[in-house]
Amino acid sequence: MHYVRTIAGLAVAAIVAGLGILYSGIVDVGATQPHAALTRWLLHTGMQRSVHHHAGDIKAPPLYDPQMIMAGFRHYREMCAGCHLAPGIDNSEIRQGLVPKPPRLQLAAERWTPGELFWIVKNGVRMTAMPAWGATHSDDKIWAIVAFLEKLPHMTAAQYQQLDKAAGPAGDDEDHDHAH
Repeated sequence: MHYVRTIAGLAVAAIVAGLGILYSGIVDVGATQPHAALTRWLLHTGMQRSVHHHAGDIKAPPLYDPQMIMAGFRHYREMCAGCHLAPGIDNSEIRQGLVPKPPRLQLAAERWTPGELFWIVKNGVRMTAMPAWGATHSDDKIWAIVAFLEKLPHMTAAQYQQLDKAAGPAGDDEDHDHAH
């Protein structure tokens, strides 16, 4: 019984100390410094486990249609490349100010299943600046982005530039919803 009271007392003391630190304002929430290693591990591990859990039952449609891939490329170019970069694009102005740094999807797309990628694009990820594109994009458009992401890990800078030329000017997306 003595151990239980000691553990409970220590837990309460830790919570009070944590709240004291939080309310003091000494924790720097600015996006100019990277997260501490423990914070980075906690956020990344929690995100991975959450995505695996929530996306487990999502079944991908066929993702090989060239028109679907091109539509996904257009969305990626407009909404994703600024943060996640692309073949031949090594940095961007917006990416320089983000903490944590968004993963290069050219590398990260191989680590996730299509269903997991769909879930991430649709729902976003808290505390990472990854928006929930499902608020503004249909599932079909999100699947198109996933179709492009499936091609991205094996794409060269020249191939990306070729798609960019074939897609036409930025903002000229034929499948984009226009307000009337």
